[in-house]
Parts: sequence; C-alpha cells; structure tokens
Amino acid sequence: MIAEIEKQIRPHQETLLQHPLYQKIKTPEHLQVFMEHHVFAVWDFMSLLKSLQNRLTSTKLPWVPVGDPEIRYLINEIVLAEETDINRQGQRKSHFEMYLDAMRKAHADTASIETFLSSLTSEKAISETISENELPASVKEFLHFTFSVIEEGKPHKIAASFTFGREDLIPSMFSEIIKHIQKNFPEEDLSDFKYYFDRHIELDEDEHGPMALKMVAMLCEDDDSKWQEVLEVSKEALQQRKKLWDGIEQHIESLQFA
Repeated sequence: MIAEIEKQIRPHQETLLQHPLYQKIKTPEHLQVFMEHHVFAVWDFMSLLKSLQNRLTSTKLPWVPVGDPEIRYLINEIVLAEETDINRQGQRKSHFEMYLDAMRKAHADTASIETFLSSLTSEKAISETISENELPASVKEFLHFTFSVIEEGKPHKIAASFTFGREDLIPSMFSEIIKHIQKNFPEEDLSDFKYYFDRHIELDEDEHGPMALKMVAMLCEDDDSKWQEVLEVSKEALQQRKKLWDGIEQHIESLQFA
C-alpha cells in the first residue's frame, strides 16, 4: 500500500518540487522572507512528532509499556535526532533551534516566531492562539491544519501528515531550495542554513524517511479505511504546503512594489 500511496500523491509532490518560489529567491531579503515564514513549519513539525510520541509510547507516570515496541523504537529514534542533534559547532540542539540560529546569521527576523511561542499557554486552545497572533494568512492556515490533525487524535493520520507531508518530501524539496540559494548567494554566509538543510537530507533519506514509512505501514496494517484516510490527509498536507509556498512567493513579489 505504501507504493500505491506514493504513486497517488506524486503529482502533488511534483507540484511542490517545481514551485516557482525557488526561482523567486534572488536576494538576501527574499531569503529572509522565506525563513520568517518557513520557521513555523519547522516548529509545528516537532508538534506532529511529539504528538506521535505521546500517543504511541509511554510519556506519563507511572510508566507502563505502551503499544508496539517496534513503533516505540521508530518514534524515539526520530525524536532523539530531531530534538537533540549536533549543530555545526558540535553542540546539542534541536533542529528548530538550529533553524533559529541560521535565521539570525542570515539577518532574518525571529520576533514573529518568538512572540508566537511566548504566547502559548495551557489555558488557551492552540487554534485560538494561532488566530490571535499577527501571522501571514498562509502560515495561520498551515498551522490550523497541522493541529486539526493532531487534535483529531488518530495516530495513522498524524503519522501520514508527518511522513508524506514532511519527512518523505523533505530530501528532494530541500535539495531544490539549496540549489537555488547557493546559486543566487555565492558570497553570503549561509553556512548554518546549509548545514540545517544538509542534516535534514542526510537523516531523512538514510534514516527517518524509511522509519516513518515503516511506522505508517505498521499503524495501518490491513485496514483499508485507515489507508484511505492516510491518502486523504497526505494529499491535504501537501496542498497546505503548496499554499504556504504560495504565500511566501506572494510576499516576495510584493517587495518589488514596496
């Protein structure tokens, strides 16, 4: 079934891989706009992952074994690398923290994401917090979709959004971004930015991608209704990514007339 899912979502992936946004990133200011939007996708990726960890492993006290040990292993291995990887300086950091460091080096504004994170509270629903913050419409829609999948609470749908909307796509998609950025900014110091992308490509192609695919297969097994939901949420996740890319492209284009 994995092969059939990949076949059916391939047109959506190709649309993203050929998105005109990559060609529009031509100046450091354009790159900053990209990072200031994309950082929210880097952040909510971790919420998808931690949601899977909370639902498929034991994260409460007193501890008891939960679910399939193989799935627990897959989740915890991915969490380990995403939450405590090694940055370019040899320090332990999450990939999100690495991205913030890369933003600062590229002189991108981190105020929006930092203000958003500081506004998160346990007393207020995440959907309300997203709506109240001053964020681009495409970012809000992207976040609302992510957390609607999380809040629905179906592990196979969360895993599908994580895998086919993120992990399975990231190596190819990020390769396209790197190619254009390096071409347009040969003199810029984008070492931390490039390291972040390179690290994602290395992990996702060799480890996380195959692990995530295996996890989806184990969660669905022979349940046709689950596989159908996997297909539907995967397509929607890719469509939401395209809308996010559309929003970044429109913002970059607006700079020409400012």
